[in-house]
Amino acid sequence: MPNVNKYDIIVCGLGGMGSATVSHLAERGIKVFGFDRFHPPHTLGSSHGQSRIIRQAYFESPAYVPMLFRAYQLWEKLSQDHGKQLFNETGCLMVGEPDGRVIAGSKLSAETYGIPHEILTAAEIRDRYPPFQPADNLTGIFEKKGGTVNPEEAIRAHLENASRHNAHLGFEETFLEWKKCPGGSGIEVLTDKGRYQAEKLIITAGPWAAKLFPDLRLPIKIERLVLHWFQPDGGTDPFLPDRFPVHIWKVEDGTEFYGFPYDGEVENGVKVAIHNRGTPCDPDSPDREVSEADIDQMRTLLAGHIPSLAGKCLHSVVCLYSQSPEGDFILGPHPHSESEDLVLGIGFSGHGYKFCPVIGEILADLATTGATRFDLSPFCPTRWINSQSA
Repeated sequence: MPNVNKYDIIVCGLGGMGSATVSHLAERGIKVFGFDRFHPPHTLGSSHGQSRIIRQAYFESPAYVPMLFRAYQLWEKLSQDHGKQLFNETGCLMVGEPDGRVIAGSKLSAETYGIPHEILTAAEIRDRYPPFQPADNLTGIFEKKGGTVNPEEAIRAHLENASRHNAHLGFEETFLEWKKCPGGSGIEVLTDKGRYQAEKLIITAGPWAAKLFPDLRLPIKIERLVLHWFQPDGGTDPFLPDRFPVHIWKVEDGTEFYGFPYDGEVENGVKVAIHNRGTPCDPDSPDREVSEADIDQMRTLLAGHIPSLAGKCLHSVVCLYSQSPEGDFILGPHPHSESEDLVLGIGFSGHGYKFCPVIGEILADLATTGATRFDLSPFCPTRWINSQSA
């Protein structure tokens, strides 16, 4: 039996959310151990691809907006501490039918919280941003403060900050099992490299959470989606960040897709992806080969909406979504944990990365004080128990 290493808090998973969590805990002087089965950042989960959209006029629900305001503050702080800008403001354009989810939801959040925005007709979109060619029945809502964050660099920044504040980090360390500590106080975790005990365990294992903790019955489904970089006809100049905002479209058949300005990460490649319509998969064995069918699905969408991008695909990579039953986050103590010693940060459903620093702060708050300044009732883990018993 290996010797036991004792900590105040253990964090399982060091992707976007877990790296932010260990960073916040370590800054507070908490004795924290965070570990990951790989060496983050990596391309095997959900926290890669060089760019993620960040925005405040959140069409998913106004309930997210207070967390977004705080996330913006924390992204700026992390950039300053890291010495490298992690957030780049490009503006964000949402496009869809006037009464549809993307436009109506964005307007609701913007009006509820006084977020500056513009409503644009299809003709105005085409005139302002020539690569976009929306049909006349579509409308746009433009938010100036939208932009991008770099997921890989952010993970590095959070882990470097955690290390500076004496966090113990384990990389390429595989979770084996967990149990209550002898006597029932706290948690014991066994990995392939050690045995650890702590008062609290925070689960931020992303696509692997449900598989690693099957007895917790976490309601997460894993889907395979693909990120693409297409070469624009006529060069990248019309797609530079000062001319081409990040964008989200909800098109006629209900598909949502999104894209970014040219950032130079893939030479001559502009990043685009489909948000929904993923394929269920096992996180340990997803199909990581990108097929011509994957590329053609994206190219067909581009041909109808951003035709100058519907050409050569330069690069593609698979990304995993951890889908909660209704697409909202799952944040809080596990409902079957009598002493609330298990805290969940899971189910971010493909739209969570922009929240990483504030989710880390919230999970640190919950694990240390049992409370947070934010209303987490829409994200409370007990809701899936209630839905199962309904």
